[in-house]
Amino acid sequence: MKLFETLDEENFVLFAAKNYYNPSCIDAEEFYQDLKRFKYIKRLLTKYEETGKLSTNLLLNHLVVVFNVFGFDSGLRMLEYKIEFKYMTVLKPFFIYLKAIPNDKYVGIPMDSYAIEELRKL
Repeated sequence: MKLFETLDEENFVLFAAKNYYNPSCIDAEEFYQDLKRFKYIKRLLTKYEETGKLSTNLLLNHLVVVFNVFGFDSGLRMLEYKIEFKYMTVLKPFFIYLKAIPNDKYVGIPMDSYAIEELRKL
């Protein structure tokens, strides 16, 4: 079995470090700040679920940073692990907007209509 075949709490940080690319990173603290973005994304999605208010630009900014420093494939795997599946309906339009996924990925997951509307306004 390969080390990163499935992500879990034991290998998540190692997987993140292996796939981390930030030429301007000067210390480990910056790496851990970028890892916190997964928590911020989850918090924004929870807030949207509870209040109906979607912070589109902020969520988009966090996703852009995640994909910039971890890449699309690794970033998606990490998001799939850290973010509950129920939030994928909200994230899928963002992934499409950022061209992070091909058309045949997440086919069975519907897209949140409000997220689509908000992204179209950008």
